[in-house]
Amino acid sequence: MKNPILILSLLLLASCGPKEPALKDAFEGKFILGAAVNTQQINGKDTRGDSVLFRHFAAIEPENCMKSAEIMPKFGQYDWTLADQYVDFGSSHGLVVYGHCLIWHSQCTPDFCYDECGSLISPELLKERMKQHITTVVTRYKGRIKGWDVVNEAILEDGTYRKSPFYQILGEEFIPWAFQCAQEADPDLELYYNDYSMHEPKKLDAVIKMVQDIQARGIRIDAVGFQGHIGMDYPELGLYEKHIRRIKEETGLDVCITELDMSILPSVTQSADVSGMDFFELMRNPDKREAYLEKADPYRGNFPEDVCAAWNERMGQFLEMFLRNADVIRRINLWGVSDWDSWKNGWPIPGRQDAPLWVDREFKLKPFLKPYLDE
Repeated sequence: MKNPILILSLLLLASCGPKEPALKDAFEGKFILGAAVNTQQINGKDTRGDSVLFRHFAAIEPENCMKSAEIMPKFGQYDWTLADQYVDFGSSHGLVVYGHCLIWHSQCTPDFCYDECGSLISPELLKERMKQHITTVVTRYKGRIKGWDVVNEAILEDGTYRKSPFYQILGEEFIPWAFQCAQEADPDLELYYNDYSMHEPKKLDAVIKMVQDIQARGIRIDAVGFQGHIGMDYPELGLYEKHIRRIKEETGLDVCITELDMSILPSVTQSADVSGMDFFELMRNPDKREAYLEKADPYRGNFPEDVCAAWNERMGQFLEMFLRNADVIRRINLWGVSDWDSWKNGWPIPGRQDAPLWVDREFKLKPFLKPYLDE
């Protein structure tokens, strides 16, 4: 008969063995490593995700709970419930807490820029509302949040300004005004501009010009966020690196890689010829939908070894590039904790499973990270 005491002793010894090294320690002194968190993690319902988060990440950013439509369903009427829980969650677990985002055209409070008749409000009133909102939110978490994405996604790939309600009312002026309001609300806060497709040359030119204009006014901006929503076929690594360096060379600012993930799936816009059909019309057409999905979702959640190997190789190349530029990059933030709960699942095609993050569906680190943990 087996000795139960001996078995228990062996199990206890095994549980006390050396733990897997932490990613946040491997990259300490190079950049802060963080992850975006969702409601399930904030409320402690995703215990496996939280375990990985606390072990490997040093910072957090909210996926949704601080966007104006979430925190302020009607202008001036706030619901702090989840935002407070988010900040408490980070503080209680010793994580550096970041805010996302103060001014964004999407997920925006419906009446932020409109009057009761649905017309755009005056420039004077919008400036007043922006100052009120930014001051209210920043002041509430003063000293508890290290930095905010002040303005998000204001410039298009061709270098023109997005014709958002903020732009329609105030023009380019709404961006420096937002940064001025944030600076006045908390002079110690780190202030960022955040945008996607920063590998696009015309877009980068426009962002640099916008940053230089803010600086010329004596308004503080601390870093530019490069949203890292990348794919297997874009962007070109060398160009991405060149643009990171350009920010430092032409503005003196650091870069934050703010929303890093890399889809393992074919890019939807390049995966099939939609023959002029609107994407949603295509998805509703049963004759064309299945042929489209054969190209857009070829693996149906079962990723071949060679595809996974290619993903690991490419993400490893990006990580090496980030490390080469650690003098410029102050933070890397994954947009999610694990593949299991990535926003990429089901977007833009319902039911499509993706594997875009550094932690897989079994909550294990992916192979490209192993060399950094062995050092």
